[in-house]
Amino acid sequence: MGDYDPQGGAWIRFNPLDGKGVRNENVAEYRYALVESDNTAIEKQNAILRELELPIACLVHSGGKSLHAIVKVDAENYPEYRKRVDYLYDVCQKNGIKVDVQNRNPSRLSRMPGIQRGEHKQFLVDTNIGKESWNEWYEWIESVNDDLPDPEGLEAVWENLPELSPCLIEGVLRKGHKMLIAGPSKAGKSFLQIELCIAIAEGKKWLQWYCAQGRVLYVNLELDRASCLHRFKDVYEAMGLQPLNLQNIDIWNLRGKSVPMDKLAPKLIRRAAKKNYVAIVIDPIYKVITGDENSADQMANFCNQFDKVCTELGCAVIYCHHHSKGAQGGKKSMDRASGSGVFARDPDALLDLIELDTTEALEKQEMNKAICKACRIYLDAHFAWKDELSQDDLLSSAAMLEYCKKTLDKWQMNALSRVIEEQKAIAKGKTAWRIEGTLREFPRFEPINLWFSYPVHVLDEVGSLKDLQMETGKPLWEKAKEARQKRSDQARNTKHQKYKMAIENFRFEHEDKYPTVKELYEVLKSDAEATGEKYPQEKTVRNSLKEIGFMVDKDTHCLCPLP
Repeated sequence: MGDYDPQGGAWIRFNPLDGKGVRNENVAEYRYALVESDNTAIEKQNAILRELELPIACLVHSGGKSLHAIVKVDAENYPEYRKRVDYLYDVCQKNGIKVDVQNRNPSRLSRMPGIQRGEHKQFLVDTNIGKESWNEWYEWIESVNDDLPDPEGLEAVWENLPELSPCLIEGVLRKGHKMLIAGPSKAGKSFLQIELCIAIAEGKKWLQWYCAQGRVLYVNLELDRASCLHRFKDVYEAMGLQPLNLQNIDIWNLRGKSVPMDKLAPKLIRRAAKKNYVAIVIDPIYKVITGDENSADQMANFCNQFDKVCTELGCAVIYCHHHSKGAQGGKKSMDRASGSGVFARDPDALLDLIELDTTEALEKQEMNKAICKACRIYLDAHFAWKDELSQDDLLSSAAMLEYCKKTLDKWQMNALSRVIEEQKAIAKGKTAWRIEGTLREFPRFEPINLWFSYPVHVLDEVGSLKDLQMETGKPLWEKAKEARQKRSDQARNTKHQKYKMAIENFRFEHEDKYPTVKELYEVLKSDAEATGEKYPQEKTVRNSLKEIGFMVDKDTHCLCPLP
């Protein structure tokens, strides 16, 4: 204790010393720390200190404009003491006490109660306030303290509202927000996300929406490195875009190295800091899910990790998730994602893909387009020809094939047949999809229809898919039966077309004369050998005539249409 001065008051050191001095290195035990504020009203100090449940050994009025709170810290050594005092001061600062940070050293003096200080007295206000010990208080404050902002009055900002975050995907998603793409297996969700990465990097359209240009990080959790890199190149080429801004795409390959999202988020934030990404795409999230995906509270905690990434980096987070099992056509788009409803309700934008049941008429239409496209591809490579056909003929496979037969020789027709088969295979591999959206920041858009033609999605701009229904809830055995029937009908129709085409070709070469059964067999055999296909037996040709609308004339032995 210093010399007593009635005008200045008296002090006391609250930590025991070793008797060799009064500096920090002379402190024998680090029991207490001083909390004092000269810039906060005493009544407010008193209220906050008590509300914070600080483990205060004694609370002393300084006789001036502050309270001295002697707080139990019970540190083992000086480094731990400094750490605990910094934590203590930080809590006080966040809760409204402007602490005098010069008091953080353990050899500090404090006001001694019961002593006169000028016209006022230093006195003891209270003892043993709050929690019993530092450890008890620390556990309590960790459970109740937060970094949440204070509520704000609407009146204060009514005439000066903050600017909205700019759009990343026009009319769908803002920068710094979250988007979920949900869909069944084989919907091409990963390809759709890669298309989005490329659209953002190049500042182009994604499906029907314009994208703001910027840097993107694609977090690949599923594909090996080579497959992922090749997939990006394949999609670039299929989209018909020049790779002018490859520097805007970074890929983080984590297959075999992924960790739960709560562990991945800080690693991701650390690596992405200062990279100025406008979007981070995580594909797919089932690789990093923590907890039970059917548990609402666990999935809420999981989705909070996306908020953390958005907040820390100021970028959008885009991720995909799979549908639950079973038919989805009768469900709302928000209820199709597997697991808890949190998945669909947490993001700012939800885009949901569902497959459409194509009709036989539509499949014939697409096959007609494929044949016309194949003819145009081959003719463009060999001839100047477009002025010779009408617009209607350019859209008719029959007219295009007829023109090719007149224009091309036998070997060129064989080469064209191979191109046709390639385009027909592409057409058969196409699947039809509908995207529905649930948006938080924008009005809901009309469902958009598109084809997935590996490796990209293509908008249905002519409206072919508009009236199609979403997949139904038929049992698997019924779907399999329908698929078998469909294949059988397609094979029969293909056979009929080949027979009729062979008959017409023969008539074209023989002054409109119909072939005999043997002559038709020879034409079919020749065409099949040219393309490496199997050909029917002569007996099979004879037995198939009635199916295609022909019979054998008894007098000429040539084919003739059924009456």
